[in-house]
Amino acid sequence: MPAPDQIPVAVSIVVPVRNEADNIAPLIAEIAAALDGRWAYEIVYVNDGSTDATGERLSAVMARRPNLRQLRHAVSSGQSAAVRSGVRAARGDIVATLDGDGQNNPAFLPDLIAAVEKSARVGLAAGQRVGRKDTGFKKFQSRIANAVRGIILRDGTRDTGCGLKAFRRDVFLMLPYFDGLHRFLPALVRREGYEIAYVDVIDRPRHSGVSNYGFFDRLWIGIMDLAGVWWLIRRKKPTPVVTEVVAEVPGVTGVPGVTEVNA
Repeated sequence: MPAPDQIPVAVSIVVPVRNEADNIAPLIAEIAAALDGRWAYEIVYVNDGSTDATGERLSAVMARRPNLRQLRHAVSSGQSAAVRSGVRAARGDIVATLDGDGQNNPAFLPDLIAAVEKSARVGLAAGQRVGRKDTGFKKFQSRIANAVRGIILRDGTRDTGCGLKAFRRDVFLMLPYFDGLHRFLPALVRREGYEIAYVDVIDRPRHSGVSNYGFFDRLWIGIMDLAGVWWLIRRKKPTPVVTEVVAEVPGVTGVPGVTEVNA
């Protein structure tokens, strides 16, 4: 049997986690149920400095699933850093993400991946939650944040906080990196000239554990990030079409005059 890193991979599923030990095995089983037989895929868990048994639970499942990988941050660096680590290590041309707490249902992954595959112009397929299971206060925060973001960035997205997304790996890696990047993917992907596809997904309650994000993560830090993304969009210039001019070689038969070759 070939080694796992020698098996071709079309899709990489990236799951950032911190202290989600009890959610590990059930979520991996659901991801496998959604994708088995449809794509050659790998699952890349990014263990963001967990202090519980998350690492041990992942190692136990890795012994049974050769397409499961674990990356580990020595200290917790945040969700955007974890997603970026996973995407950089991913071997698939298409990457899909979901939160590791079980609120994102992996059953919607095929729809997101198919939306990206459908057109080369689609750089991102973003899940849009319906029937959210968060607390009333948490939903209120999200509504305010999404409304303000939509007015300022005009990204056409009603819900950027959903962890269920699929995108082209090369598109993600060309985006400017900063803490909070994962909340602004639609605006930044549009900035690069790509289209966004939207897929309604059904939210569900957490399996176990508690959220790693609080009020200040969602409000004050988001306001500062919003200002930065607005500046990035305003400063974006059209990407030039680059060609290389090839000079004529005197006396060489079959060599044309000056030509232009896409660089």
